[in-house]
Amino acid sequence: MKKTLSSKPIAIIPARGNSKRLPRKNILPWKGTPLIGHSIKNTIASNVFSEVIVSSEDDEILSYAKECGAKTIKRNDKLSKDTSTVVEVCTDIITNFYQIDFFCCIYATAVKLSAKTIQKSFTEFYKLPDCNFLMGVSLYNYPPQQALIKNEIGNLILMNPEFKEVQSQKFKDCFVSNGTFYWANTKSFLKEKSFYGASLQPFVVSEQEVTDINTEEDYRILCTN
Repeated sequence: MKKTLSSKPIAIIPARGNSKRLPRKNILPWKGTPLIGHSIKNTIASNVFSEVIVSSEDDEILSYAKECGAKTIKRNDKLSKDTSTVVEVCTDIITNFYQIDFFCCIYATAVKLSAKTIQKSFTEFYKLPDCNFLMGVSLYNYPPQQALIKNEIGNLILMNPEFKEVQSQKFKDCFVSNGTFYWANTKSFLKEKSFYGASLQPFVVSEQEVTDINTEEDYRILCTN
């Protein structure tokens, strides 16, 4: 298959059908629509991408994604295992099907991520001259420098004792990927085989738009909010 050349970025939405911790999570209903449907529609509505692509091994997911207006690519067996990674899925798509300068990987369960936020993240990524990767992140609610862990006999000890005497207002902000999106320069991504590459910048997503769904409890909280 000849690669598609595009001057605009593409969006890749990985969506396994055989998720283990929360079975069939990508098509569980929320507000009357399968979870992935919200992500597809919001991504298309951003008007940022030449195409929105759903990668899955599951025929039901692929059929529904087409109904929502996405282009679909069926994964081969080696990309459908429990050990398969998002990096491998994205590499497969941009290596075999598209010739692009940059792309965005958006999670199927990022159902509250708005089209406006996707647009803002693209603008931020595009205007930063030395940025190869831009990650949707959240700030930690409490300083992780003060984290406690149990020792061998069950007592709590500081995980980072070097911060014991440091005042909390002197701690640097700490960020964590929140299951929304990753922007990447294609050349840098293929070289580093990671979204955690050099020149990685944060894009803080409002907590009102963050839904990292991996367990039944995560899904219950989403449905009750």
